[in-house]
Amino acid sequence: MRDDIQSFLNYLMVEKGFSENTSEAYENDLRQMTTFADKEAAKSGKIPGWDNFTRQTMLAYMLDLKERNYAITTVVRKMAAAKSFFNFMVAEGKLKENPTENISTPKVGKPLPDAISISQVRALLNQPIKSGSSEAKRDKAMLELLYASGMRVTELVNLNMLDVDLKEGFVRCFGKGRKERMIPIYPQAAQSVQEYLNEIRPNLVRAEAEKALFLNRRGDRLTRQGLWQILKAYAREAGLDDVVTPHTLRHSFATHMLSGGADLRSVQELLGHANISTTQIYTHLTSEHIRRSYEKAHPRAK
Repeated sequence: MRDDIQSFLNYLMVEKGFSENTSEAYENDLRQMTTFADKEAAKSGKIPGWDNFTRQTMLAYMLDLKERNYAITTVVRKMAAAKSFFNFMVAEGKLKENPTENISTPKVGKPLPDAISISQVRALLNQPIKSGSSEAKRDKAMLELLYASGMRVTELVNLNMLDVDLKEGFVRCFGKGRKERMIPIYPQAAQSVQEYLNEIRPNLVRAEAEKALFLNRRGDRLTRQGLWQILKAYAREAGLDDVVTPHTLRHSFATHMLSGGADLRSVQELLGHANISTTQIYTHLTSEHIRRSYEKAHPRAK
């Protein structure tokens, strides 16, 4: 059973171009389902195997998740992993029937992304210089680049030296499915990155062949978790530790761009969303801005 899961994970990464993070999430969900299937088989005296994983087993698994008080969003995610896996098994001829077929996924409202105000962003971006740490200019460059580009945290830590063109003010990143996009960045962000390259990176790098743009103290590529720890520390100092997540600057970038008059299609391209419906969730966040503008401008609203 676990060999089949590994085959499926290889398919996701090689054929579908899924990221390592997404594949790991699928693996965790499917291994949990496998553990449940093993226990169910033991109860009935059957040999564990996908042939014995029926529609009833799937329903029992969903009930087990519910009884263990998993959030509805988590159940939906685990269901999606199961459906994709069993579709793969049927396509590969390893199963004749999909045990998740005709099982409806619980409905869940799509949560609005968290965004912080422009003044809060300014406070957060100013924290590295106040810290006085030897890596302050690196941290400043990373935060400025996140807010300037709307990149995902994973996309930022995966940047290489050749991915930034500071003279022209562009950064190249690779999103989901290795889809490439070029993102303009404002001059202050470019300047922060240039200062990091001139003054900090030469002291961090250990190997001449190192391509990574942002490095940790050991001279290795900074990890996603490392960046998150850095961001949390600055958020705490700025009094924002309760509202800042790894995606906060990305969400704030999208919200502030739309509030400032950017069109939805441009923001979609900048964020690297495959479908504009994904970007449309941010339009709900600009309604308050529109109302304030209306009340300020309309003669009968005063």
